[in-house]
Amino acid sequence: MTNLFTTATGHLRARHRAEWRFRWLGRLAIVFSLGFLLIMLVSIISLGKGALSRTEIQLSIDLSAASTLEDVDLKKTVRTALFTTFPEVIERSDKRALLKLLSADSSYELARMIEDNPALLGQEPVLWFTASDDIDMYEKGAIDANLPENRRRLKDTTLGWVRALESHDALRSVFNTAFFTSGDSREPELAGIFSALIGSILSLIVCFTLSFPLGIMAALSLEEFSKKSRWSDFIEVNINNLAAVPSIVFGLLGMAIFLNVFGLPRSSPLVGGMVLALMTLPTIIIASRAALRSVPPSIREAALAMGATRVQTTFHHVLPLAMPGMLTGAIVGMARALGETAPLIMIGMVAFIVDVPQGFTDAATSLPVQIFLWADSPERAFLEKTSAAILVLLGLLVVMNIAAIVLRRKFERRY
Repeated sequence: MTNLFTTATGHLRARHRAEWRFRWLGRLAIVFSLGFLLIMLVSIISLGKGALSRTEIQLSIDLSAASTLEDVDLKKTVRTALFTTFPEVIERSDKRALLKLLSADSSYELARMIEDNPALLGQEPVLWFTASDDIDMYEKGAIDANLPENRRRLKDTTLGWVRALESHDALRSVFNTAFFTSGDSREPELAGIFSALIGSILSLIVCFTLSFPLGIMAALSLEEFSKKSRWSDFIEVNINNLAAVPSIVFGLLGMAIFLNVFGLPRSSPLVGGMVLALMTLPTIIIASRAALRSVPPSIREAALAMGATRVQTTFHHVLPLAMPGMLTGAIVGMARALGETAPLIMIGMVAFIVDVPQGFTDAATSLPVQIFLWADSPERAFLEKTSAAILVLLGLLVVMNIAAIVLRRKFERRY
């Protein structure tokens, strides 16, 4: 009897040790997951924070002889101001290098300043212009001036000009509002996410408009009205399979049907939203069916016992109770669609788009595709733009998931 008790006690201790190891392995897995997530976020934030600021150069602009904007030779005026700031620069090669202190958009910046403040005409105002990406990177510490001249992008002469500007307080760092208000550009100091963000929003509007009502109707038909048969089983299996199909397949389908057959405008939010709707529709159907199954059968039975028809029971009682789960599934599907790149590339939304789309049929790109384009650019300044755009995308995804949780808790009913 004593041996049996000792054996049982040993087995019990072994089980407790195994349970203890299992619990700690689970905790270690959570710690590792959170650690890698924290490392990723810290890395992205450390790279992306630089995109929130930009470097500007102060110049004295001579507009004394101009009475209208048409009287101003914008490019020549900016060049003259820069050459006046450094009168010792005489050689043509040095002048070309000096012009690289400013962004390629400096003449357009001057035009926008005059349009915003016509009182500048006829005077000699002191204005601030966006510096080039190399100067911006140097001011942010991304270019080491201690390296040999042949191993850095800025020559010693250029560094001398930059230090001269710093000594005269003609160089400053300001918040980069253009990152949020302008479109894409081949110059990293001018590139922004606004056009891509509007393209993503328009695509999501089309996607939600198509996929949400179709997904709910399909789920109601399969769950509440269809009888179990081989045909319904066939549809259910295919819906589940479609939810696991790679997204690029939907892009190929959209390119073949929407572009080649129907001739819809290429690279437009309309086509992008339709492709994303095809991709998210299975997810919404599956989530909606799960929400309908969660409604207790007693609700249906009570409504039918009171004389309600099957349609009245479904739309007046079952659907309102299942709607929180349906909304959650739809928002999660929209969040997945927001982060998709491959299907949009297949329909041409990878094009270089500068202008902000004004409608659903205008050429546009999306935020994930914009991130893909910037990540493929060789300029060092585009790396921080990429990281900052990723942070914006992550913020939108977090907001959408929080909205799903809030809506579910707000409309959820306890039985």
